[in-house]
Amino acid sequence: MMKPLAERTPDAQYQRLLRDILERGERTNSQQGVDALTLIGPNPLHFRFENGFPIINERNMAPKESERLPVTIWRQAIGEICAFANGVRTQKGLEEFGCTWWESWVTPEKCAKRGLEAGDLGPGSYGAAFHDFPTSEGGTYNQFQNIIEQIREFPHLRTHFISPWIPQYIIRGTGKQQKVVVAPCHGWIHLRVLDNKLTLHMFQRSADVPVGVPSNMVQYGALLMMLAHATGTEPYEYVHSFSDAHIYVDQIPAVETMLSREPKPLATMKMDTSNIKDFFDFRHTNFQIEDYDPHPGIKGIPVAI
Repeated sequence: MMKPLAERTPDAQYQRLLRDILERGERTNSQQGVDALTLIGPNPLHFRFENGFPIINERNMAPKESERLPVTIWRQAIGEICAFANGVRTQKGLEEFGCTWWESWVTPEKCAKRGLEAGDLGPGSYGAAFHDFPTSEGGTYNQFQNIIEQIREFPHLRTHFISPWIPQYIIRGTGKQQKVVVAPCHGWIHLRVLDNKLTLHMFQRSADVPVGVPSNMVQYGALLMMLAHATGTEPYEYVHSFSDAHIYVDQIPAVETMLSREPKPLATMKMDTSNIKDFFDFRHTNFQIEDYDPHPGIKGIPVAI
């Protein structure tokens, strides 16, 4: 599926995105209280899997596991998307899949503001939308299960689409209570099969490019591999599009460090399917990264909460 490492072209798309936002972004205030440089609709990123897996080299996404970080960053990203695909919407459920980073968004105070129990991301969250989308008949609808079945039966269709957005739980205004701790930022997914090759195009509504986007790249690249296995197709290309792409002003020093670093070839991601009976069995432990030689990590990049 992937060329030998020596034959891969160094990838500078992520640096191009960072530079575009620095040079063309408009300074705006934000809900989080920190100003951001914002660029609407920058050029999308295209990752053909033959040239490697979409994990950045500009900073280390695989730091050593520790008490503070019991599961390394790229594994947490894959654990998160596996949890969401299985309908998880609580901090406890995410931790069972190896993802711990939602703690700051599911505090008792933030959840109570939305009429939720502490630790609950809410019925408008990713897991609820992907696995238990509410229907007009009063039931729920599993988006991934149905899309996998549709691809197997009608691979040529242009309607292989998944959405993370349940609008009645996200809207705000007088007399309305939002029922989600964070409105979904990513996860509008269009799948296309051409000559049995699967492309996953993910549209992102709101993108924290220095911190969030690298994890999103990893999890949707892994999702492409999982869906290809489930549908009997070849993982071919991951495309990542943006609406609001931004860099918070307190992240600029870290961005400048990443822009000063030499682009490198992308790594290899291996996926073990020996214990997989269906798509919903996948976990971050089914993945193993190889040929990864990133630049050093950058400690303390601020995260807007």
